[in-house]
Amino acid sequence: MSTPSDQSGTRSATHVARLEELCRTHHRALLAFLQCRLQSLSDAQEVAQEAYVRMLTLERPESVDDLRAYLFRTASNLAMDRLRQRGIHARAVDEVMIREPQTAPPPERRAMAVERLHGLRQALGELPPKTREAFMAHMIEGLDFRAVANAMRLSERMVRYHVTRALAHCRARVDQLEEG
Repeated sequence: MSTPSDQSGTRSATHVARLEELCRTHHRALLAFLQCRLQSLSDAQEVAQEAYVRMLTLERPESVDDLRAYLFRTASNLAMDRLRQRGIHARAVDEVMIREPQTAPPPERRAMAVERLHGLRQALGELPPKTREAFMAHMIEGLDFRAVANAMRLSERMVRYHVTRALAHCRARVDQLEEG
């Protein structure tokens, strides 16, 4: 004669085996379903994991006729909760941005920035043409060293040299301005 704990242990083992089979056969479909809803693979994986945990901890798993449908419904509900949380978070961030006063920098900070900018322009004007061109292409236009090298018909190493030289010169000029 089996005891109630033996019956629940057997039922539990049967339920776990059913869930393992469900996971093996439908995990990819579940992830694809969730990724379409959440637009994020990592969120889809987290929600799928949570859905499996919920399925494992069901009070009466024998009362569920179609485990696959129940799994997808559970995952869908968890995804909706995740999307609501995202919406609440996004609205809270928007409210903070609206409430924070848009302050302009104090006049003295603005004057210092204008002075620095003028000093940088002057420093750039003091550079040799190739050094200035390499610096502007890389730092201002955002080209990588290879693209600058191709455009200037130089080696990448030479472009790095010119950019480094320009940075050192500009840094020295800004330091002079701040000291003087």
